[in-house]
Amino acid sequence: MHILPCTMEREKPVMEDEINTNQRGINRRTLLKTAGLGAGTLALGGGALTLKSILPSTPVEAASTFIKGADVSWLPQMEANGYKFYNANGVEQDVLTILKGYGINAISLRTWVNPSNDPANGHCSQSETITMAVRCKNAGLPVDISFHFGDTWNSVGKQNPPAAWANMTYSQMLSALESYVYNFMKAMKASNVTPGWVTIGNEINSGLCHPVGSLAHYPSQMTGLLNGAYSMVKSVFSSVPVEVHLGQPQKLTQIESFFDTYKKYGGKWDITAFSSYGSGSNIAGIISNMATYQSRYGKPVKQVEFGGPVSKPAQVRSDLAAYIKGAKSIGGLGVYYWEPEGYAPFTDYTLGAWDSTTKRPTEALNGFLDA
Repeated sequence: MHILPCTMEREKPVMEDEINTNQRGINRRTLLKTAGLGAGTLALGGGALTLKSILPSTPVEAASTFIKGADVSWLPQMEANGYKFYNANGVEQDVLTILKGYGINAISLRTWVNPSNDPANGHCSQSETITMAVRCKNAGLPVDISFHFGDTWNSVGKQNPPAAWANMTYSQMLSALESYVYNFMKAMKASNVTPGWVTIGNEINSGLCHPVGSLAHYPSQMTGLLNGAYSMVKSVFSSVPVEVHLGQPQKLTQIESFFDTYKKYGGKWDITAFSSYGSGSNIAGIISNMATYQSRYGKPVKQVEFGGPVSKPAQVRSDLAAYIKGAKSIGGLGVYYWEPEGYAPFTDYTLGAWDSTTKRPTEALNGFLDA
């Protein structure tokens, strides 16, 4: 095995009060993990909530096929660098086959515009992403293509455009973005892959491609960029649902401010997508907020990221099952585990679901089977 050192730009959890004092330059999972810190009381004004207390007595009918998904964008580079994967019985298998054994029926793939060759913080180019999408299709797994509109990680605390777009005016950037999305979709079609979903931006709470697409400073331009992406997807795949993805769904006022503004300027989207890494008793408040967003905007909701400490698989199993049960109860579309296959030393990310010693999935993935 070729062991790769990796200092990944994806974060260690911090407490909620740290977020307000250290927004600039903060990294990805730092912000996301706070979904598990006071989520119910933060968004809902206090009070002890449980999933049982917020669910209707007669469950809402969910989508005909509930989506149990996983983002496995690291997988090609892990395989290329000699990392092995074994099922729960210790038999070496393709990761997609292993995941299907846990009931996973969809895959999410992030994609970057001009990425570096760094194994963990780069790759995921258009050609690499489409190659992986073909592999997923052949495995019977529909894909969610997740545009970051950057050359590397973009998330709640960082929304940088690709270097090639950095000095563009709004009109130039709109043209570049539309061309990029259109050509990407055409290339997928040429490869005989129709995406199950397309996500336009990653955790864009503050907008995208700053400063041009900043929510705070240029909301009409932010909306224009997103509508351009939406229209280009639909021009190639008219029936494919397009998602707008935000993080921190526990922050009710912030999320509603984003979507109220986006709607005011004519924003288009089909599914409201969220990242949430909350745990335990906080999950009830997060599910309640998702139900509020679904009702307020008339769009179905989907949780496109979840994870928990790899050192606490029983807890994560329980949390995953709780999210799935909660999402089903409100008519949500699905829940995805983010990079369950990632393990050290390829990455120092610690919220995956693979044991670095045995190279087998942890108990956490059984949460998909429990719900």
